[in-house]
Amino acid sequence: MKHNLGVKEETKNKRMMLFSGSSAPELSEKIADDLDIELGKVSRTHFKNGEIYVKFDDSVRGADVFIIQTCSEPVNEHIMELLIMIDALKRASAAVINAVIPHYGYARQDKKSEGREPITAKLLADLLSVAGIDRAILVDLHTASIQGFFDVPVDHVTAIPILSKYFKDKDIEDGVVVSPDVGGVKRASIFAKRLHFPLAIMDKRRPAPNVAEVENIVGDVDGKEVIIFDDMIDTGGTLINSIDMLRRHGAKKVYVGVTHPIFSGDVIERMQASGVDEVVVLDTIPIKKNYDPNIIKVLSIASLLAKTIKKVYYCKSVSELFKGENLV
Repeated sequence: MKHNLGVKEETKNKRMMLFSGSSAPELSEKIADDLDIELGKVSRTHFKNGEIYVKFDDSVRGADVFIIQTCSEPVNEHIMELLIMIDALKRASAAVINAVIPHYGYARQDKKSEGREPITAKLLADLLSVAGIDRAILVDLHTASIQGFFDVPVDHVTAIPILSKYFKDKDIEDGVVVSPDVGGVKRASIFAKRLHFPLAIMDKRRPAPNVAEVENIVGDVDGKEVIIFDDMIDTGGTLINSIDMLRRHGAKKVYVGVTHPIFSGDVIERMQASGVDEVVVLDTIPIKKNYDPNIIKVLSIASLLAKTIKKVYYCKSVSELFKGENLV
């Protein structure tokens, strides 16, 4: 029978409860297994007009509650479900409400690039705060500054330890880490230091949303085994162009390491036909389409999130898990 984490004397009056939204049930089960607790029971249905109904079947009064919900398709539906779950927990007298969001939606709109644009990353943070969260646990944000949009504490988790270990185990001898754009240089630099590889940078322009043009490479990739490192793959436009340019500049092998597999449209088919040697992603978003497991490898972030949840629950330092690498 699963127990409550072997709670110590100083926390014996605390009670952890873990619930899953409908977006990531498999990841939630893995996290619950790592924590050695049962997932709480939630009833969900829809009214005839599409409105969401949620009811927690277990008492949450006085509990430290962790809700796991990722912003996968349909993104707006899953965000609304999360807000409703938070409201239900608040009204049911949960002591602490922690939102664990493996992929934070609307993160790419974190500033105004032109007039009359929204800042949706801030809007979502406001919605979560007003709904009633006490803390957010987020994974590899598009930009670290999004943490400042919240009026509650944020613990930022990074997949760098998982991805770097995977590529280190491949024993790549003459490798280069490539940042797909200038904005990702700091993140890619930390990854490169983990592997003791040099860093190269793609010169990219975005003439419109979801449209990217790769113009040049800063750094030597000729004859090298290259790892493109980024936070997400959506339509794959940048990635496909980058792979093609790296091949034309003499890259011996091209790998990709990415946290969030958004995978919109036919990106999987295009990636598999691109000549890439391997695309390694995390399960922050469930992949619901067929893919070639010889090309696309899915690693799990469940254990790392379980460790983070334990740290939060026992009021321990989350930064210790990442040695400062989660501050980008």
